Amino acid sequence: MEILSMFGLRLSLKQRYCLLLCVAVGAILAYRFTRNRPEVVRMKRAEGLRANSSQFTLEGKPFHILGGSIHYFRVPRAYWEDRLLKMKACGLNTLTTYVPWNMHEPERGVFNFEDQLDLEAYLRLAASLGLWVILRPGPYICAEWDLGGLPSWLLRDKNMKLRTTYPGFTDAVNSFFNHLIEKVVPHQYSKGGPIIAVQVENEYGSYAKDDKYMPFIKESLLSRGISELLLTSDNKEGLKLGGVKGALETINFQKLNPKDIKYLDEIQPHKPKMVMEYWSGWFDLWGDLHHVYPAEDMLPVVTEILKLNMSINLYMFHGGTNFGFMSGAFAVGMSAPKAMVTNYDYDAPLSEVGDYTTKYHLLRNVFSQYHAQPLTVLPPHQDRRAYQPVSIQQHLSLWVSLQFTDKAFKSERPVSMENLPVNNNNGQSYGYTLYETTISSEGTLNSKNNIRDRALVYVDKHFVGVLDYKTQELAVPYGKGKRTLSLLVENCGRVNYGKTLDEQRKGLVGDIELNKNPLRDFVIHSLDMKPGFVNRLEGTGHWISLRQQRPSFPGFFQAKLYVNSSPKDTFIKLPGWGKGVVFINGRNLGRYWSVGPQQTLYVPGPWLHRGNNQVTVFEEQETDGRIQFSSSPDYGMSVDVQ
Repeated sequence: MEILSMFGLRLSLKQRYCLLLCVAVGAILAYRFTRNRPEVVRMKRAEGLRANSSQFTLEGKPFHILGGSIHYFRVPRAYWEDRLLKMKACGLNTLTTYVPWNMHEPERGVFNFEDQLDLEAYLRLAASLGLWVILRPGPYICAEWDLGGLPSWLLRDKNMKLRTTYPGFTDAVNSFFNHLIEKVVPHQYSKGGPIIAVQVENEYGSYAKDDKYMPFIKESLLSRGISELLLTSDNKEGLKLGGVKGALETINFQKLNPKDIKYLDEIQPHKPKMVMEYWSGWFDLWGDLHHVYPAEDMLPVVTEILKLNMSINLYMFHGGTNFGFMSGAFAVGMSAPKAMVTNYDYDAPLSEVGDYTTKYHLLRNVFSQYHAQPLTVLPPHQDRRAYQPVSIQQHLSLWVSLQFTDKAFKSERPVSMENLPVNNNNGQSYGYTLYETTISSEGTLNSKNNIRDRALVYVDKHFVGVLDYKTQELAVPYGKGKRTLSLLVENCGRVNYGKTLDEQRKGLVGDIELNKNPLRDFVIHSLDMKPGFVNRLEGTGHWISLRQQRPSFPGFFQAKLYVNSSPKDTFIKLPGWGKGVVFINGRNLGRYWSVGPQQTLYVPGPWLHRGNNQVTVFEEQETDGRIQFSSSPDYGMSVDVQ
């Protein structure tokens, strides 16, 4: 109270006690706020990451990049900190992430950098945890992501040439970079932020259709204020064509070949060597087996890379999940593309749900040898729960749900998803499209290989069969008079890598013939199943109890998951179902398909709440009426990566 007297304040006894109480409460709150805050790395910022000799330097001192990839868009925001803390505890010092253009600009000129897509919050979090960042902003990212991260509305231009200096593409890139790079610049090392390097495009050597393209992307970054070290990354073959003057070339591989390292040294003498993508596992495709890359095969390679004084980035350190419809497809030569599964576990050191693996613990032992101080303690394991099975209570036919979609579009000829006049004339990006026309005869339906990627075929709402890349003909049964032919076409994921990016339009991309006559006069419904549509469905009174009526297919099915305590992570299992999509509280968890290998869908605890949670399943053909839950994932029968 002497302090108060010094300033000439004379307070009553009651006022003094009130003031003391306020000071005490303030001190407690300040302590609680700061005691768990990670210590921010502080160092004077004079000279960032440099590649002027055989080893990287940071502030003029040797610096070894021990990196790992975690994509913010594949991890529930509530778990960003958990995953990054586990990265740091493994002995890594650098986070790498891609930036998915198609999520940040879902419609031309409409940008989203909020909530799950708050890149700046992710960068600030990395900085607060003492992690450096290598940013890989694209515009193309591959990443086993739909169209390699490029927005589908680009394909509305019939002459589009992606990843080239075609004006329609460069104009779109410039517009996106105007918004993206202004957010990134303040987080660079020179500005006090965590970004120490920025990648110029991604694996362009494997595409290489335009020798002016990489200089254009490089200049697009520099002119907008990117001032940190520039990098490129390619596999051994891509190194011959993927570089750009002024950017350090790095290499991608899984199995170390001394000849590849020698080649990198020859094209870039007296420069630091880095494996930008050391593939810690591999991705999975529907209808295949689950890929694993054994720890005993991985550890010797990582150890050798580090012994060679090379820097490394583990792709992936933590894979996460391709929530929604965002998984891409794999182009295999001239054959049909194969769609990627929903999980992106990647057999990475940190599993899809953030569990420590054998790889994690072995890597931690290796990386600990490159630190003068002991590594931080391991963050605790996240609890999970196998909730009791729930029964489907009601269903809604697909045909009834059409009234809740955007207005149907009439067209004489088939129109691809991307060219539909929906979403403010940006076309349809993902999901299903229903094409309906009138027929008056039976006969042979021929897709002419114009279905992208898979169609359920109905006549007067009766299922006839499936048309896809393998099956291109179906018999249409006899019937009297005019009948409605319906084709429910699913976009199973656009190719994310290779030279066919310009050909990734979906839906019906050309004529369908009945008895060799092209069908005409279509009514087209867009079923992109965005949250707004799912929420409209849930609020309608058109649902029918399963006790009243047997379900029809395809259709939507509803159940309630009751959570009586703090929600925990879980996995949905649908062994009695065929193929479709699961939504929880309006969020799209992703696709499921009985062909496997994936048999469970990850449900993040933060996406649940106490009390009733709405589970909505879109199922194409069959159900046993029950939704099961598991505390552990099932990725199917496994095979070693070859």
